[in-house]
Amino acid sequence: MKKVFALLAFSVTLVHAASAQQDPKAGKILDQMSAKYQALKGFKANFTQTLENDAAKVKENLSGDITVSGQKFRLKLNGQEVINNGQTMWTYMKAENEVNISDFDPEEQEVSPTQIFTLYKKGYKYAYIQETKEAGEACDVIELSPDNKDNPVFKVRLTVSKVDKSVKSWKMFKKNGNRYTYTIRKFQPNPPLDAMSFNFDKAKYKGVKVIDLR
Repeated sequence: MKKVFALLAFSVTLVHAASAQQDPKAGKILDQMSAKYQALKGFKANFTQTLENDAAKVKENLSGDITVSGQKFRLKLNGQEVINNGQTMWTYMKAENEVNISDFDPEEQEVSPTQIFTLYKKGYKYAYIQETKEAGEACDVIELSPDNKDNPVFKVRLTVSKVDKSVKSWKMFKKNGNRYTYTIRKFQPNPPLDAMSFNFDKAKYKGVKVIDLR
């Protein structure tokens, strides 16, 4: 679960951090990026996750997709499907044909999939790092550092398109030496969503074993 929620790495809190401690150039870019995504009713994205740990000589690549609307999300990655309707979370493991049900508490997650676009607004300092190119597109790189020194994540780097202020990728650095990079491959704004988009439909998973942890 922690590996899954290392995604993307990414709180829906809208309170701004004290601007005196922040880089105004980075803040302007982050505000434009955040406004872009918060104006959407929802979105769907295909992404690649890369896990690297130099000391352990680990490098793993995974592909996944995520659908987000507000605090709700549906995430598919590495044989797992995590569905959250803002109150209840279902974690389905395909290999075991098993689903765990729990109450969703965003405070228990390192970074929830709904956080990356507003993460900077509370509890993080931010600074402009450099210009770069990603897939031939001019981008800005912003670095976020948590105020809480007990946070297992010690920095997050966002790469934001200069053209449309979309997030092209982000990298999360953890104290245990793991680095997670998430690269957006395809992005669909305002996809069609219905009442069951963020709920687990047991009828679609024949023979599934249900474990209720609430």
